[in-house]
Amino acid sequence: MHGIKPAAAGGFLRHPAALRKSWVLNRWPLLLVIASVVRAAGVTGEEAGPGTVLGVAGSRFTLNGTPTFLLGFSYYGALGASGDFVRRDLDDFSRRGFNWLRVWATWSAFDADVSAVDGAGRGREPYLGRLHALVAECDQRGLIVDVTLTRGRAGEAGRLGDFAAHRRAVETLVTALGPHRNWYLDLANERDVRDARFVPATELRRLRDRARELDPGLLVTASFGGHDLAAGDLHEAVIEIGVDFLSPHRPRHAGSPAETEGATRKVRAALESLGRMVPVHHQEPFRRGYTDWEPITADFLTDLRGAVKGGAAGWCFHNGSERGAPEQRPRRSFDLREVRLWEQLDAEERGLVRGAAALVR
Repeated sequence: MHGIKPAAAGGFLRHPAALRKSWVLNRWPLLLVIASVVRAAGVTGEEAGPGTVLGVAGSRFTLNGTPTFLLGFSYYGALGASGDFVRRDLDDFSRRGFNWLRVWATWSAFDADVSAVDGAGRGREPYLGRLHALVAECDQRGLIVDVTLTRGRAGEAGRLGDFAAHRRAVETLVTALGPHRNWYLDLANERDVRDARFVPATELRRLRDRARELDPGLLVTASFGGHDLAAGDLHEAVIEIGVDFLSPHRPRHAGSPAETEGATRKVRAALESLGRMVPVHHQEPFRRGYTDWEPITADFLTDLRGAVKGGAAGWCFHNGSERGAPEQRPRRSFDLREVRLWEQLDAEERGLVRGAAALVR
C-alpha cells in the first residue's frame, strides 16, 4: 500500500472496473482504506481525472460543460445507511431523472450521530470515509452531491460550536473530497436564522476564502432559511460573502407552490440590478410531515414548475420525519439506518418523483 504512487492510487479509486456500482457501497471497510490511501497520497482533482464536473455559467449550473438543471432529493442521513440501501436509492432516483442529492456532514438525529466531522471539525470515522465513498459512487453515476455543514451549540452532537471548529471542518472535507469535482459545499445551513445556526457574513467570507485556497474550483454556497430573499440578502451573499450561487429556503405554507415562479424571477431581477448574476438553487422547499399542511403531488409539481419557469438552476424534493407521528415515522431521509429512503416515501411523494423529470425537460 505504501508503494502506490498518487496517480496509481487515483486511477484505482476512479476506474469503473474497480468500483462497480453493484458493490462499491456495500464495501464500506474497503472504501475507507482506499479513501485513506488517496488522502494520504495527496491526489489532486487533476491527477484523479474526475468523471463528473460541476460548474457555473451565469445563471445556470453545468455538468461537464453542459448547462443542466439540478433536480435532487434530500438524503440527509445517508452516512448512516447501509451500502445496499444507498445503491438502491441512487438507482431508483437516477433512473427517474434525478441528478443530485443533499447529504449533511454534520447530522445527528434519533440518538444516532452519523456526522463525518466531530464537534471540533476533525474527521470522524467511519463516516468521513463513507462520505468519500458516496461522493465517489455518485461521481461514477454522473450525480452531484451537496455536502452541508451547520453551526450549533458547543458540545451538541452534529453541530459545529464555533468558528475554529467550522474552519477545521471545511479543511477536513475539502482535503478528503478533493479528488472529486462532483460536489459543492454548503458552508452553513440556514446561516441567517437568529439562533445557534447563525453565522455572520464576516466569518462566512473567511470560510469561503479558506475553501478556495484549498480548492480553487470548489463551488461554495451558504443557505438562507424560511423567507424570500431581499436585496440586502443578495448583496450580503454574493458581494460580501462571495458565494457561487444562492440557496434560499422558501416559506412553507399552502400558498408557497404558486409563489415560487414569481419569487424566483424577483431574485433574478435583483441580481441583474446588482450586476452579479449567479444561479438560484431551491435547495430545501416544503415537505410532508412538517406542519398541518400536507402537500400533495400536485403541490410539489407546481413548485418545481414554478422554479423552472422562473429561471431557477435547481430544485430539491425535500423530505424528512413525520412530526406528531409515533416515533416520527416515517423518518425518510432523516434516518436511513433501518429502511431506505424510497421505501419510506408515500404515494404523494412517489408521484412527485415519477413526474418531476418531465417538467425539467
